[in-house]
Amino acid sequence: MTMTMTMTEAEPGQRADPRTTAPRWQPRRASRREAMAFRLLVMLSLTASVWYFGWLLQPGRVGNPVLYWVLVLAETFNLVQALGFWWTCAHNRASPRPRFRRTPKAYVDVLIPVYNEPVEIIAPVVEAAVRLKGARPRVAILDDGNNPEVRALAARFGAKYLRRGSNRGAKAGNINDALKRTHSPLVAVLDCDHVPGPRFLEATVGYFKSRDVAFVQSPQYYANAAENAVAQAAWSQQALFFGSIANGKAGLSSMFCCGTNIVFRRAALESTGGFPEQTVTEDFELSVRLHADGWKSVYVPEVLAQGLGPEDMSSYVSQQLRWSRGCISAIPLVLRSRLPMRLRLQYLLSASYFLYGWTLLIYMLMPLARIAFGWQPLASASAADFLFHFAPYFLLSIASVAAAGFGTYTYTAFALAATSFWIGIVCTVRAVLRRPARFVVTPKRGSSGWQPAAVAPSLAAIGVLMAVSGWGLLRDPTPGILNAVAFALVHAAILLRGAVPALRLQRRKVSPVDSALERTGVGVRQRAPAGAPASSKPLPAAGRAVEGIAKPRVSPDGPVTSGENVTTPTENNVSA
Repeated sequence: MTMTMTMTEAEPGQRADPRTTAPRWQPRRASRREAMAFRLLVMLSLTASVWYFGWLLQPGRVGNPVLYWVLVLAETFNLVQALGFWWTCAHNRASPRPRFRRTPKAYVDVLIPVYNEPVEIIAPVVEAAVRLKGARPRVAILDDGNNPEVRALAARFGAKYLRRGSNRGAKAGNINDALKRTHSPLVAVLDCDHVPGPRFLEATVGYFKSRDVAFVQSPQYYANAAENAVAQAAWSQQALFFGSIANGKAGLSSMFCCGTNIVFRRAALESTGGFPEQTVTEDFELSVRLHADGWKSVYVPEVLAQGLGPEDMSSYVSQQLRWSRGCISAIPLVLRSRLPMRLRLQYLLSASYFLYGWTLLIYMLMPLARIAFGWQPLASASAADFLFHFAPYFLLSIASVAAAGFGTYTYTAFALAATSFWIGIVCTVRAVLRRPARFVVTPKRGSSGWQPAAVAPSLAAIGVLMAVSGWGLLRDPTPGILNAVAFALVHAAILLRGAVPALRLQRRKVSPVDSALERTGVGVRQRAPAGAPASSKPLPAAGRAVEGIAKPRVSPDGPVTSGENVTTPTENNVSA
């Protein structure tokens, strides 16, 4: 199903906002042949796992006891993650399409949280939201930045404008405040860069005919994936999750809230006290609480909104730090929650994913210990013997990921994840020490400059691997040292590949988003000289339609300014 454009067509030589064009990707369920091939691949992988671990766990295999058991712990963690991945993807199936009579009188509060994002990023989201079909949307912009441009934007499109006296609880607190000032039985949440397609409500509202459904989640799609290497690799990772993994979680009734492109039942939100405000991944913890209370979730495998992914390494690292810290900090909540065993295991698999950084650190330390101190975890094992048992397990595991991604998961995405290994380590330490976490909004525009600081830990690891390897070759170039050096250099090469985008200058170009909005004149900011206060070009008068765009209808309540309470009609029926 394609999405129609909400903006005017691009003029010759100009590029349209990619968020308003048809998406280039859709989640899909494996065909019968593909499902059989994946199951065969899983069976081969399981056989290879038994082959490798049967060899690894032999009593005579213990070299240095500490290094050996640390290695076994790392390998066990990765095996558990692999088993969880195969289990999830084996249930890749779409949720059944709801059969329901359209209910045009059903009201949906469409909440768009904003915090100092450029108004030209927000404008297409609001414009598309007020035109949604399938229900009666009541669009509200939740402005935590107190931006007069955003207020004018809300007035222009007939949306409510809500702001609060503080920024308590960041995005979660912003939404909770809005929930007290809105009243529709369904609540949609869109990040301010995710432009909804016309079918967003049509494809989701019908699932609420089942009274135990708490929320309906749709994919997060990065429309700017083709802009540069970081955006493309980040999207490759997302495509794997919102493809086979999300479909598999839906098949296991364990899909969790992902923060945007989602519709909630208000009663479900109120039953848990709203969004948790003491976490940086409020969506994940909210899902745990809802599922623990017996609510159900639905995943719609169709791109219904298009957003912007991180465009530089600094933005990517900022995003991953927030996700990692939130997920790792949620592990105790998952363990003590009253979840069915299936859901508990699914949540633990997701929450513990970012711990992979520890395993990669362990793998890098092993050859260094051999080169520097002569310590090795395995006894009576040559490099050829190790590869003979390990290589089939590793290669088949990688092949299963590629198969589940239907060609979308790339080596660049793998290398980017490897380069970010330190993020999980830092977040684990901070979580254990109970250091407070801060919600940081992912920047919507990338930088064209060098960003070595964003990959400094990886660069340090590369330097250590190279230096120790060189020292080992000069000191004692024996076969054992050569093998250890080879393993060290493989890790260094992967880390370097993932760090390249942060070390390469990119020519600054006008993004499709800027080009499209400059063409229509929707609140494009004027860049101030260095050291001068930022200024902005004022929006045209409220209510005046953007050139080439029909004037949208105004919501029944009209625009709402700061401090006003929101009242809505009482005919809030969503039953089919």
